[in-house]
Amino acid sequence: MDRFFKLKQNGTTVRTEIIAGITTFMTMAYILAVNPDVLSAFKSGATGGDWTSIFLATAIAAGVMTIAMGLFVNFPVALAPGMGLNAYFATIILTSQGKFTFAMGLTAVFISGIIFIILTVTRIRQILLVAVPDGLKHAITVGIGLFIAMIGFKNSGILTVAVESGNDIKAHQFTDVLSFETVFHMGSLEDKSVILTIIGVLLISIFMVLRVRGAILFGILATTVIGYFMGMVNLGTLTSADTTWVPDLSKLRFGDFDFAGIMTTGIVSVIATFTFVELFDTFGTMVGTASRAGIMKNKEEGNKRVGKAMFVDAIGVSGGALVGTSTVTVFVESAAGVAEGGRTGLTAVTTGVCFLLALFLAPIAMLIPGSATAAALIVVGVLMVQSIREIDFQDFVIAIPAFLTIVLMPFTYNIANGISFGIVTYVVLAAAANLGGKSEKRYSIHWLMWVLAILVLARYIFIGSQG
Repeated sequence: MDRFFKLKQNGTTVRTEIIAGITTFMTMAYILAVNPDVLSAFKSGATGGDWTSIFLATAIAAGVMTIAMGLFVNFPVALAPGMGLNAYFATIILTSQGKFTFAMGLTAVFISGIIFIILTVTRIRQILLVAVPDGLKHAITVGIGLFIAMIGFKNSGILTVAVESGNDIKAHQFTDVLSFETVFHMGSLEDKSVILTIIGVLLISIFMVLRVRGAILFGILATTVIGYFMGMVNLGTLTSADTTWVPDLSKLRFGDFDFAGIMTTGIVSVIATFTFVELFDTFGTMVGTASRAGIMKNKEEGNKRVGKAMFVDAIGVSGGALVGTSTVTVFVESAAGVAEGGRTGLTAVTTGVCFLLALFLAPIAMLIPGSATAAALIVVGVLMVQSIREIDFQDFVIAIPAFLTIVLMPFTYNIANGISFGIVTYVVLAAAANLGGKSEKRYSIHWLMWVLAILVLARYIFIGSQG
C-alpha cells in the first residue's frame, strides 16, 4: 500500500489517510440526502425522478468515481453530484411545462460529459479557463450560491411566491405581472416546516461557528431529531415490512437516456450550461486542493496530476448520468480531508468506500424532512457567496458583468441567463473601454470570449429565452 500510494514520499501514513478520508466523507455526506430531495422536487416526484433511485445513483456515482480518483490519479479529492447544477437540472424540468423530461436531462448531462472529455483530451479546456476573466468566474459561483439559497428558502416556505393580480392568470403559462403586482412574500412563521428550517439553519450555523467537522451533516441529523418531536418524522417506516435495508439496484435508471427527445428548444443552452459551469467549478477546486496538499510544489508534476484528475472528473460527468444523477464534480469539501493530513489517493479511496457503504442507509436518509435539507441549501449558499470578495467592484468593466451574472441567476431562476449576460456585457464594456482610450488599463478580451458572446446572442435571437 505504501508503494502504490507513495505514502512515505508524501509524508503521510495509512492511519492519517483513512482518518482524512472519513473526514471528507463526513463533510460532504449531506449530498446523500440533499441531492435526491432536489432532483425529486423534495420527494414530490414532480421532476419525474424517484427519490430512492436518485439516492442509489448519488451513492454509487460518488463512491465509484472517488475511488477511481484515488486509484488512477493518487489524488486526495472526492467527487459527487454537484450543488447548483442539480438545482438547475430540476428547474429546467419543472419550468418546461412537460417539454423536458428527467430522461432528457440525464441525456443532456451525458452529452456534456462527452464534450468535457473531448475538451480535456484536446486541452481546449485549459484555453477556456484562461479566456474567461477571474471576476466572471467568481461571479458564477456567487450567482449559483444565491440560486441554491433561493431554492432552500422557497421549498421550506420561508419564501413564498404568490401573485395578487388584476388580470386573470392562465393555467400552465408564464404570466407577466405588472410593476405594482407582488411576487415574493415572507412565509408564515407559524408553519411547522418554516420553523424547522429556521432551527436547521441556526443549528448548522452554530456547528460551523464552532468549527465542527461535518457541520452540515450533523446539522441535518439534529434537525431531523427535532423534526421527530415536532411530529414531522415517522420512525415507523424503519420497521415497516415495505422497508428494505439491502439496496434494490433494479430501481436505478441505468442508461435511461432519450436522445430522440432532446432535439427541442433550449437543449443547446442546457448542455452548454452544464459544461460551462462544471468547467470553472472543477478547475478552482482541483488547483486549490492540490496546492493545499502540497502537490503543486513541483509544478510540472502537479500539473500532470491535475490534468489526470480532470480527465477522471470528465468521465464522472457522463458516468453519473449513466446511473441516473446530475453532473458529478469534484467537491470543495475535499479540503477538509486535506486539512486532516490527507495527501494521497488513499484518502479518496476511503471516502469512496464510505459512500458505497451508505447504500445500505437509504431508509434512514429517507426519514430526513425537506426542512432539514432546505436549511442545508441555504447554508451552502452562504459558502458559495464568499467568492464575492474576489470581485473588484471598483472596476465597472468587471463589476457590471459580475453583478448581472450574480443577480440574473436567482431572479430569472436560470443559471444560463446569468452566465450569458455576464459574457456579453464583459465583451462589450471591455471593448468600449479599450477603444475609448480613457481607461487607465487595457482589458484582455480573449478571442474565445468573442466566440462565446456571438453564440449567446445567436441563441437569444434564433432560439429565444426559456420563459
